[in-house]
Amino acid sequence: MAEAPLILWFEEIGIKDVPLVGGKNASLGEMYRNLTPKGVRVPEGFAVTAEAYRYFIRENHLDDKIRKALEGLDTHNVKDLQQRGRRVRELILKAKMPARLAEEIEKAYRKLEEKYGPNVDVAVRSSATAEDLPDASFAGQQETYLNVRGAERVIEYVKRCFASLFTDRAISYREDKGFDHFNVYLSVAVQKMVRSDKACSGVMFTLDTESGFRDVVYITGAWGLGENVVQGKVNPDEFYVFKPTLKKGFRPILSKKLGSKHIKMVYSRDPEHPVRDVKTTRRERESFVLSDEEILKLAEWAIIIEEHYGRPMDIEWAKDGDGKTVGTGELFIVQARPETVHGAKRERYYEVYKLKGEGRVLTVGKAVGSKIGQGRARVIMEVSQIHEFQPGEVLVTDMTDPDWEPIMKVAAAIVTNRGGRTCHAAIVSRELGIPCIVGTGNATEVVKTGQEITVDCSQGEEGRVLEGLVPYEVERIDLESLPRTKTKIMMNVGIPEQAFSQAQIPNDGVGLARLEFIIGSHIGIHPLALLHYQELKKQAEKDSRLRKLVREIEKRTPGYENKADFFVDKLAQGVGMIAAAFYPNDVIVRLSDFKSNEYANLLGGWLYEPVEHNPMIGWRGASRYYDPKFEPAFGLECKALKRVRDEMGLTNVKIMIPFCRTPEEGQKVIGVMEKYGLKQGENGLEIYVMCEIPSNVVLADQFADIFDGFSIGSNDLTQLTLGLDRDSELVAHLYDERNEAVKRLVRQVIQTAKARGRKIGICGQAPSDFPDFAEFLVECGIDSMSLTPDTVVRTRLLVAEKEKALGK
Repeated sequence: MAEAPLILWFEEIGIKDVPLVGGKNASLGEMYRNLTPKGVRVPEGFAVTAEAYRYFIRENHLDDKIRKALEGLDTHNVKDLQQRGRRVRELILKAKMPARLAEEIEKAYRKLEEKYGPNVDVAVRSSATAEDLPDASFAGQQETYLNVRGAERVIEYVKRCFASLFTDRAISYREDKGFDHFNVYLSVAVQKMVRSDKACSGVMFTLDTESGFRDVVYITGAWGLGENVVQGKVNPDEFYVFKPTLKKGFRPILSKKLGSKHIKMVYSRDPEHPVRDVKTTRRERESFVLSDEEILKLAEWAIIIEEHYGRPMDIEWAKDGDGKTVGTGELFIVQARPETVHGAKRERYYEVYKLKGEGRVLTVGKAVGSKIGQGRARVIMEVSQIHEFQPGEVLVTDMTDPDWEPIMKVAAAIVTNRGGRTCHAAIVSRELGIPCIVGTGNATEVVKTGQEITVDCSQGEEGRVLEGLVPYEVERIDLESLPRTKTKIMMNVGIPEQAFSQAQIPNDGVGLARLEFIIGSHIGIHPLALLHYQELKKQAEKDSRLRKLVREIEKRTPGYENKADFFVDKLAQGVGMIAAAFYPNDVIVRLSDFKSNEYANLLGGWLYEPVEHNPMIGWRGASRYYDPKFEPAFGLECKALKRVRDEMGLTNVKIMIPFCRTPEEGQKVIGVMEKYGLKQGENGLEIYVMCEIPSNVVLADQFADIFDGFSIGSNDLTQLTLGLDRDSELVAHLYDERNEAVKRLVRQVIQTAKARGRKIGICGQAPSDFPDFAEFLVECGIDSMSLTPDTVVRTRLLVAEKEKALGK
């Protein structure tokens, strides 16, 4: 029988060779052999095999010594774990590398030198034989060493990797997962470095890491070597790309978010410390690490990798900034492993966490998951203090790395100062299923040890740390038992960050996607202030108030020379996220419906908005869009929606005109939309009108000649039918959508729409709030109801029952 090889090149190994070379090497070999022909670039390298590790242990007679050191281990006793782990690592590090193995490693390294030049820089990475399995992620359990040069140092770092099989975190993880320490072996990857220290690198997933939504590629990146992104030392840039329309040749970059990226990891001249962190420049902090072309290229590769492996993947990428060895500006894939949190899950229930009270907000950051957790805080700044942590406490720290895992698994929640949504704390907390907030910036300063806190990740992208133990509830929805209905059950959505999660509730699309939240939260600047920015800049020289405004606009729009592009980009991305989440179902986007007092609250709004005594029935909706004073701002909305449909390929987006008082107004708005590239009927574009003014009902036949459908806005229709302002406490008691006058108008417009062959739905609050109103709508034969997400399941059951009773 031939001796098992001690060295195997990537071109010689594949995914079936995990027992020989570990998960990391097997995956690198698989990609190098099979995906390089498909255009995916993977740097060359070789594996020091698991047999080499066993040979090292045998030759040094370490087996019995290691067993003895671990006998009677209690992983929940952190001090005991630390002492035993240290003892085992010392045994390995003090042992001698067998001559035959040292020679084989040197010979392989010399081959790399022949290709890339003397003293070639390599990454030396651990690859455990039980690593990156579909149901267990050993990623990060063992060590990685970057910018290793020279055969002697490579041999030394291979030995250090062997020792890292017995880090405290790795010992603890194997014990908890039921793996025998002596049935897990270590292989080592020696791979040509990509000079991302002179460019950028990061991590990407072939699904959304929070919701498990599978139709996107989620990419994160920062300047320099990738370890800072993986370890959570930086808040990276974040990008989402939509897979279905990317495959059709569109450019669906749904979201681009600039990370702070305060530091980057670069090469060092010190051979003992071959990499170091340096501060980034202001220009680097204010620039995206990837161009749109590069984002799309990485997303294409991610799809190729996912399709090859047949499951969601967690992928590391790097960009070369040198050019001497592998080509300046070229992108590379340096690692790929199965995604272990959502990839294997196929639950048919949906959990909704809801706060039942409020608490003072201590700090905010990026939410990981959508749960709520609470307990006494434990602020720990150094890993040496982790033995102080008690099960059920909330871990509050600067950042975590794999050394923290023994306490992370017993935490009620985790809060960190630093890190993005692909950092170590985020990945581990997802795997453990515990709420986590990363990148708060100041959690360790504002939260005190012993303080009772609530970690709230239920509000979307922003996670909040609240003072006290705020009561909450968990609603569990069984998706298997939900009936189908003839009446379409749609959803009202306004927050892009919640769309991927909300789309998992069984639905027939979005009946109302509001632009107001995107404009208010993601843009925050009056569109005319952005259009007139250069003019304002000139005037600011003589006006201190304008100087302050210009400074604030600059602060919020880094990297945008043309400030109006900022509005178009952010609006298109927000709508794109919602449209992608519910694709291919219809997503009806209502154009901006801010009233003049609400527009005035945007940055710079005071320059352009009138003071109206009753804005609710003033200059809003359709009357703004064709007015010369506002039309250019409306044009930006049209450009954003055109981009979503034409560039992103999300033609499931339909457009809805709010507060259209007369058919003539409707024709004018449709004309302006066409001027800015949104032509009714072109590429399947449908334009709907809100039915929220009595004239919309009375003249419904004329509106039906102009628009493709109606959506009843029961809130405003009730106010205008009963002639009251529901915000006035003096008459609020009269406000009721179930008033007979309102119901007659609703019935009448449904009948007219049906007679004219037009679609008609409702997006007002009434069916969400009142089950009897939902039943009334079914009786009237409405086509669809658009509801608040928390009432979708309940209303679907009610509608199914009502349809059955009516024999529909």
